[in-house]
Amino acid sequence: METLLEQQRRLHEEKERIVNAMTKEMLHKKNSTREQINSDQSVKILRDRHMESSHKLKELYEDKDGLRKEEVQALSGPNEFQEFYARLKTLKDFHKKHPNEISVPMSVEFEMLDEERTNPADENQMLVEFTDEEGYGKYLDLHECYDKFINLKGVEKLDYLTYLSTFDHLFDVPKDKKNAEYRRYIEMLLEYLGGYLIRIQPLIDLSDEIENVKVEFEKQWEAGQFPGWQKEASSAMTYAGAHLDLSAFSSSEELASLGLDRLKSALMALNLKCGGTLDQRAQRLFTTKGVPLNQLDPSLFAKSKSGKGGKKDSEKHKDIGFLEAQLYYLSEQLGEQRLSTRENIQRKQARTDAEREDDEVEQYSDSDSDDEDDEVIYNPKNLPLGWDGKPIPYWLYKLHGLNINYSCEICGEQTYRGPKAFQRHFAEWRHAHGMRCLGIPNTAHFANVTNIEDALALWEKLKSSKTAERFQPETEEEFEDSIGNVVNKKTYEDLKRQGLL
Repeated sequence: METLLEQQRRLHEEKERIVNAMTKEMLHKKNSTREQINSDQSVKILRDRHMESSHKLKELYEDKDGLRKEEVQALSGPNEFQEFYARLKTLKDFHKKHPNEISVPMSVEFEMLDEERTNPADENQMLVEFTDEEGYGKYLDLHECYDKFINLKGVEKLDYLTYLSTFDHLFDVPKDKKNAEYRRYIEMLLEYLGGYLIRIQPLIDLSDEIENVKVEFEKQWEAGQFPGWQKEASSAMTYAGAHLDLSAFSSSEELASLGLDRLKSALMALNLKCGGTLDQRAQRLFTTKGVPLNQLDPSLFAKSKSGKGGKKDSEKHKDIGFLEAQLYYLSEQLGEQRLSTRENIQRKQARTDAEREDDEVEQYSDSDSDDEDDEVIYNPKNLPLGWDGKPIPYWLYKLHGLNINYSCEICGEQTYRGPKAFQRHFAEWRHAHGMRCLGIPNTAHFANVTNIEDALALWEKLKSSKTAERFQPETEEEFEDSIGNVVNKKTYEDLKRQGLL
C-alpha cells in the first residue's frame, strides 16, 4: 500500500529515530563489563539498520526505473484530484478486505527499546556468545591455541600462565622454525583474537585497522626493521634483484667499487649468474652494457631455481611477517583482558575449592564497578545479597531454590528462604524453644513438622506407642507353680489366694 514517497518519508523517520536511539544508548550509564558489551552490540545493530535504510533511500532518490518521477508528476499534474480519489478508493477497498488490520506506529518500537534500556527484563541477557572461561568479555580463552603451540616442533614448552605472557613474542621463534605448521598456528591465533575483539568491541572497524597495520608493516619490512625478520627483510631486495643503471660506469673497475652484494642484486635482476669473485661479477655485468638480453651468451644466464632462497620463499616469509604484524596489533588492543586473564588464573591457582566457588559467583555477578558502593542497589527481583553486599546472580538464586519460601508455625510463623535454610532451622534455637514451649522434645521424630497441631498429634501417638512397649509386670512377669506350670503374675496370685498351690 505504500507509495514511493511514503516509503521515503518512512525511511527518513526511521533514520531519525535510530539516531536518537543510538544517542540514548551511548549516553546511558553502564555499571559493568556485561552492560558495556551489550550496549555496544545494541548500537551496532542500530548502526547496521541505519546503513540499510540509507542504502534504500539512495536507491529511491536515484530513481533508475523512473517510477518516482511518474508518481510526482501524477500528484502535481492537471488531474491531481482524480489521482487523490483513486488512491482514496484503494485505501477504502483495502480496509474493507482487512477490517481488523491494526497499524502499529514506528514510535512504539523505539519506545519499547527505551523501556528495555531503563528496565531490563533480564539482568544477565546475552547478546553475544562467550565461553565460561571468557567470563562475558573479561578474560581470554587461549587453551586451544596453547595446545597448538606446544605441539609445534622446535619451540620451547611452556605452561599456560607463561604462554599468556609470551604468546606474542614471535620474534623469539627462530626463522627456520616458521614453517607451514607455524603459519597455521598464527592463523588460528589471529582468528580467535580477531573474533574476540569484534565481540567485545563491535563498533571497531577491524578491516580498516588491518589496512593501517599493513601500511606500517610494508614500511618496516622494506627498511629491514620488522621484529624477527631484520636480515630477511634487508635481503629481500637481493632475492628479487635491483636493476643498476650502467650508463654512469665506464669500466668494470668502477662497477667493482659497488661491492659484492650490490653486483649480485643487479645480476639477479637480469637473471644472470651471480657467483664468482668481485672482478668476475663486475666484468659479467659490464658486458651487458648496451647489449639486449636476447643477444647475450646463454651461458651467462642462471638456471631456474625451485628450492629455498628464491623470490617465492621471500614472499612466503613476508606473508608470515604480515600475519605476525596483525597479531602484534591485536595483542596490544587486548592488553587489559590479557592482564586480567593472568591475574584470574593466578588467583584460581592460589585458592581452595570453596574460594573458587565464591570466585565463580563474583565472576557472574558482573559487579565490577567501583562507584556502585554509594549508589542504591538495583534489585528488582528482590534477590538475596551476597558476601559483597550486592544481589547474587539469578542462576545461583534458582539453583539453591531461594525462590521457594517455607513457614514454620512452631517458630511463630517464621519464614525461611530455600530448602537448605529450612532444614537447618530445625536444629536452631528458635525451633527448639518453640518445641520446649509445647512440652515436646526436639527429636528426629519431628523432622519436617512445622504445624503445632501435627506436632501434638505425633507426640500423643509416640507416647501411646511407648506406653504399649513399656514392661507390664501383671501380664509379662512369669511364675512357676508347684507342679511346674509357668503362669503370669496375676494368675499366680489368684491361684495362691484360692489355695490351689
